[in-house]
Amino acid sequence: MQLKDNKRTIWSWAMFDWANSAYNLVITTTIFPAYYTAITANNGTHKVNFFGYTFINTALADYALAAAYLVIALMLPVLTAIADFRGNKKVFMQFFTMIGAISCGLLFFFNKSNIELGIICFAMAAIGYCGGFVFYNSYLPQIASIEMQDKVSAKGFTYGYIGSVLLQLICFAFVLKPEWFGITDASLPPRLSFLLVGVWWIAFAQIPFTILPKGEPNTTTQHKNIIKGGFAELGKVWNKIGRMPLLKKFLPAFFFYSMGVQTVMLVATSFGAKELGLQQEALIAIILIIQLVAIGGAILMSRLAVKFGNVRILLIVVMLWIVVCVSAYFITTATQFYILAVLVGLVMGGIQSLSRSTYSKYLPQNIPDTASFFSFFDVTEKLAIVGGLFSFGFIEELSGSMRNSTLALCVYFAIGLILLFVLLAAEKKHSKNADFSAV
Repeated sequence: MQLKDNKRTIWSWAMFDWANSAYNLVITTTIFPAYYTAITANNGTHKVNFFGYTFINTALADYALAAAYLVIALMLPVLTAIADFRGNKKVFMQFFTMIGAISCGLLFFFNKSNIELGIICFAMAAIGYCGGFVFYNSYLPQIASIEMQDKVSAKGFTYGYIGSVLLQLICFAFVLKPEWFGITDASLPPRLSFLLVGVWWIAFAQIPFTILPKGEPNTTTQHKNIIKGGFAELGKVWNKIGRMPLLKKFLPAFFFYSMGVQTVMLVATSFGAKELGLQQEALIAIILIIQLVAIGGAILMSRLAVKFGNVRILLIVVMLWIVVCVSAYFITTATQFYILAVLVGLVMGGIQSLSRSTYSKYLPQNIPDTASFFSFFDVTEKLAIVGGLFSFGFIEELSGSMRNSTLALCVYFAIGLILLFVLLAAEKKHSKNADFSAV
């Protein structure tokens, strides 16, 4: 069976996004943040005790996620080096899926009397999600030709948005109409949603685990010391990237604008709850709008990229993200937040999909396995998230306002924008090179 551009293989690959994106929607952006903010409000003080230390509740969640992303950034070089050598990246996808799904299931037991359990499971779920995603991403150049990678990347995100919205609607019914199910405990619907995410995640992940190839071993890579070898492999990738002028310029731009993008996506619900006083029903509705618009955004941006080029569309999208951050600083009503949510959805789907496919296009298309290259991509993104989340939480604790943190994100987007202009200029010099003409 032909592997590249095979419809069944691409469908199974996209179904992994369908499976794990439920975590991203329910746990990181809707029900968990709203539930966590509600049970840790403490009569309006928003202070929480964590192993004897006191934090602002939303800042603690930001720090926990930042720690999780730092852990995964340190782990991935080792794991992807093993995956490249042995050709078993599917095994690691399965391993991280189990960690993430079980952690989501354990959140069923999270309440205000065991904050530590909730924060730890929240962080472990993030590790499971991010760990599986790097190996999932590394399949893209293996299953899709360079001409198809924008379309296939967008398909993955589209499946993810659709799948997560479907589960969110099920959870939505429990949260908004508990009486339909005879539920009288107000904490049960959100906790039941966390359990459903774990079940959904494991169940639908069996499709890609059954159909996707396990990977191709790279027998030219050998390391006696796994830890040293993993980082040595990352160093080799860095050296190779140094000889790829466009990729070398793309990664710094990706790093800086990702500091803004990922942070906004992770704190949006908490922002609405704390700064605008929105109730859980309104927050869930807003996130659903974002997800639905993001489906169209991913498809629209991939089509525009074919006509105008990836980098030009990325420039426009980053400019729109700056508009989002500045607008968030000034908004005061739910209606304004709804309008802003539409814009966030449009640019969220587009920038994620285009970033992945742009990186994939810049890679050599004849390497035996791509896990180490996508490890570098994901480590770059995770370190960006660590910096973005930590600075967001720190500025909030320092200034007492999430609005100031949001405005500060404009700096990251501005740097990313400048670096994208540098990349565009470099791309023009390489326009005669057929390998990059489509990007």
